[in-house]
This record gives sequence, C-alpha cells and structure tokens, in this order.
Amino acid sequence: MSASGRAASSVLAAAVERRRLADVLDGLDPTQWQAASLCAGWTVRTVVGHLVAALDPSPRPLLAAVVRARGDVHRANTDLAGRVAEMPPAQLVQLLRDRADRRLVPPVVGARGPLTDVVVHGADVCRPLGLPHEPAPSAVEACLDFVTTGRPVGFVPRGRLRGLRLVATDRDRAWGAGTPVSGPAVDLLLAACGRRVALEALTGHGAAVLRERIG
Repeated sequence: MSASGRAASSVLAAAVERRRLADVLDGLDPTQWQAASLCAGWTVRTVVGHLVAALDPSPRPLLAAVVRARGDVHRANTDLAGRVAEMPPAQLVQLLRDRADRRLVPPVVGARGPLTDVVVHGADVCRPLGLPHEPAPSAVEACLDFVTTGRPVGFVPRGRLRGLRLVATDRDRAWGAGTPVSGPAVDLLLAACGRRVALEALTGHGAAVLRERIG
C-alpha cells in the first residue's frame, strides 16, 4: 500500500474507533467517569477530554495551552485535556462523535499517530472499568506497524523495543527482530506504549526485558 493509501486507511480506522468508544461512553455512570484510567494521573473523563481536544478544528486552544505551559508540550497536553474534560460528559461524547471523521495527519507521527492514540486510550478507559475493548484487528496491526517501524514520538520511548520481536498469538503476524515477546496483538501494543497491565498477557524471554524497560 502506498503512503497516501496507508494514511487514508488510518484516518478511516481512527474514525471507526472514536465512534466505537463513544458508544461505550454513552453507558457510563458518574462514578465511572471519575474512575482512574490506565493513563497515569488521568481519570476516564480526562482521557476523553484529551481525545476531544485533539480533534478541535481550531489550533488556538492548544497554542494557548503551550503558552501557559511555557513551551512544555507534555504539560500543555495535560492542561488542555483537563480543561476540556470540564465539559458535561454528554457533551464530550457528542463532540467525539461529531469530530470522529476529522482527518488528522500530524507531522512526524502521521495518520497512524491519532489512530494509535484512540486505540490505546480506548483501552485506558475500558480496561479499568471491566468493559470490552475490541478494536478492529487491522487497526491494531496498523498501530503495531507504527510503533515498531514509524516515528512513535510520545508513544514509545526510544530503545524500549530494541532487540525485541513482538509475536501476535491471535494472528499470523510479528514485528521487529530479536528476543520474542508473545501475546495478543492488542496487549503487545499496550505494553509497547507503557501499559503495565498488558504485561500479564505476554510470555517469552522478551517479556521480562520489556517489563524492566517499562519500569
């Protein structure tokens, strides 16, 4: 597939995953919205605020957050997510749906960055609440392609996957080369992105290496 075709596919897949997550969010009660997510320091509501903020058609809120954070992009991201999360939950869900089709192709990470963002954050929301998280297999594979061969800035620290071969046990695919780490593809993705809970589903000599690198 060409680069443009791959980008178009990722944009469409991200839209599907945003709507899938919105359907889940529709059923949450107030306690679930305030529950801790898998994303350190963020509640479920903050995670959704982040996803909605990333889809804002105007760059002004992000630029203002960067100014407030004095150029610290990570702090700006957290600040903006928290501010957007102050919206009523119903409004957050509606905005996630309304903006689902927005074509995001950021510099450096490309279209697979936003796709990976919604797939991983979908797990951040669903898993702590004991809710199903079943992203499309093709979407998970695209995310694994991204974190292992792309430039996953902000997703996977440099060196975390060095010398490891990620082997999916639920499909005939593997990524990388070296010491094997085996498990369901989505758990491989989540572990690559630092979610320790996913390590429980992984096996192989490389699993211990990955666990140590995540810290």
